[in-house]
Amino acid sequence: MRICVAGAYGAFGIKHLDALAAIDGVDVTSVMGPTQAKIDALAQERGIGHAATTLEECLARDDVDAVILATPTQLHAEQAIACMKAGKPVLIEIPMADSLADSEAICKVQKETGVLAMAGQVRRFNPSHQWIQNKIAAGELKIQQMDVQTYFFRRSNMNAKGEPRSWTDHLLWHHACHTVDLFQYQTGEEVSQAYGLEGPHHPELGIAMDMSIGMKTPSGALCTLSLSFNNDGPLGTFFRYICDNGTYIARYDDLFDGNENPIDLSDVALSSNGIELIDREFISAIEEGREPNGSVHDVLAAMKTLDRIEQSF
Repeated sequence: MRICVAGAYGAFGIKHLDALAAIDGVDVTSVMGPTQAKIDALAQERGIGHAATTLEECLARDDVDAVILATPTQLHAEQAIACMKAGKPVLIEIPMADSLADSEAICKVQKETGVLAMAGQVRRFNPSHQWIQNKIAAGELKIQQMDVQTYFFRRSNMNAKGEPRSWTDHLLWHHACHTVDLFQYQTGEEVSQAYGLEGPHHPELGIAMDMSIGMKTPSGALCTLSLSFNNDGPLGTFFRYICDNGTYIARYDDLFDGNENPIDLSDVALSSNGIELIDREFISAIEEGREPNGSVHDVLAAMKTLDRIEQSF
């Protein structure tokens, strides 16, 4: 499998390059980045044969079988559609788009072309959340409530590498997207009630810096999500699963019970790296000719819920 990573110079592009290096039978043959000098330097460092500043150049190559998009969110829909029309399966980093209309356009083109398209909902693949999903599937757990905190200290337009961004991140369409999809995936239900509250908008970035979201499924499961770019303290996303048979706390790829006792996840998946696991699913689905877990159609329900929340502001 020969992969192009578009947006390879960014923080998550690097994470995908590292993850792909751990997967047998996969070669990164092409990378795309913001400037020729930067992407050439990365390609040379990683031993990658082709580097470009446009996706079109990468898609035209015969040695590119599939594409991972780790580009700015605002480009996702246009670029994903270009990949599918070029016959290249595509994994779109979260979120697949920053509007319901663009998400629906991606799904429409996927149906028209039949080319595999997957949304990068990595929480479905983190071993901590997989462990919960396995217990639910076995009938051993039922979620009563999820209490989730997504906290960053990001008052300027910087990325996870501490470098200036060329685009603006968003609490709702990016960070809430993780939890909205995960809540519906873990409960096996679509949200029947949803609302959101916004704090003040940043005077320069034009986005809400604090947000509160509430959701409920038809069976009565609840999700309360707090998000902030103003949090000066422990950073990241922390999930508390309150279930009928125990309470569990998930921190990315680690899981604890309600009393902070660690839970052994060594037998859950081939890796403890969620990015590697989502890349493995993407590649396996292509090779096996099947729909991936997290196909754009699977994730469209989350995008509909995000749109409803946005309408409630």
